[in-house]
Amino acid sequence: MNNDAFTLTRLQTRKNALGTTRVVATQDSGALQPGEVLMKIGRFSLTTNNITYAAFGDAVMKYWQFFPTGDADWGHMPAWGFADVAASNVEGVSVGERFYGYFPIASHLRMQPVRVTARGFYDGAPHRGELVSAYNQYMRCSNDAGYVAALEDYQMLVRPLFITSFMLADFLEDNAFFGAKQVVVSSASSKTAFGTAFCLRRREGLQLIAATSNANRAFVEGLGCYDRTLAYEEVTTLPADVPTLYVDFSGNDELRATVHHHFGEALVYDCYAGSAQKTEFLGDTASLPGPTPQLYFAPVQIRKRNADWGPQEVNRRFNEAQGSFIAELSRPGNRWMALAQGEGFAHAQSVIADLHAGRVDPRQAHVVRLVD
Repeated sequence: MNNDAFTLTRLQTRKNALGTTRVVATQDSGALQPGEVLMKIGRFSLTTNNITYAAFGDAVMKYWQFFPTGDADWGHMPAWGFADVAASNVEGVSVGERFYGYFPIASHLRMQPVRVTARGFYDGAPHRGELVSAYNQYMRCSNDAGYVAALEDYQMLVRPLFITSFMLADFLEDNAFFGAKQVVVSSASSKTAFGTAFCLRRREGLQLIAATSNANRAFVEGLGCYDRTLAYEEVTTLPADVPTLYVDFSGNDELRATVHHHFGEALVYDCYAGSAQKTEFLGDTASLPGPTPQLYFAPVQIRKRNADWGPQEVNRRFNEAQGSFIAELSRPGNRWMALAQGEGFAHAQSVIADLHAGRVDPRQAHVVRLVD
């Protein structure tokens, strides 16, 4: 155990203005309580998914509660990444070990590991006890079948998004696409959206239609994973009498209303999968024709498949699919993704501002390394 004092640096986000951040530095004695470890966060990814976490921070997922700041107006935007054990008061968690998981954008994090196994541990901090357990699990890299050291950047970019994509595709297939003959996907340029399309590439009798901005149209067409690509204003050119499933990654109330009014009773399901821009959960949907929008939440489908298949088989299927996806994304010259790497909190602030404002090239994938 190491009790050296250190500077704790944290990036905080203004809850009502998600593009606004500040960096707060405080001194920490380094002394550990019994059952506590100190993690030094090394690198993390930033995508529109992080903006979604913040946008839904006070909604059902309670993302702001994972890493409380003590300030009602400012929160810790969660991010997926890697951290090393800097000090430990916990048997089975050793200094120097590397873990993958859900962290604040910060230099360090104090944790209280419980359920420690060869696979990893869960953070048993009291304030996390009632939060979704999938976000409380930390994977020991030395015993993670999906971990490849040389592909860390891709893993932290893909894994949190691709588990959503993989389980969303499975959820839709598990429900026979609710009888739809065509699926309209908004924000089709987002990594979670085209990850879902990647998982659905072996479907039959179903047309997968990308809806995107004019600025991102060429990128989406070049992905090759959708059957058709339309600009948002062209959605109303689709036949209105074909059973249609709407998968929404945009959170745009106006677009949702357009979809509902255009398809009416032919809209068999509205799957609300995420939002990159909204700080509200959902607008008023009571007046919309067709089905009530339903929130998709990956942990619900994970729990179902754990019961159906068993956790080992769920992990095997996921790791196989993720491996195929990362192989595609990491291939030099690929059409899907280009790494955009940077260092430090100031760089993270710049990326967050650009993500929130929609100024990021959809092909760019941002990773941030924290340096001493």
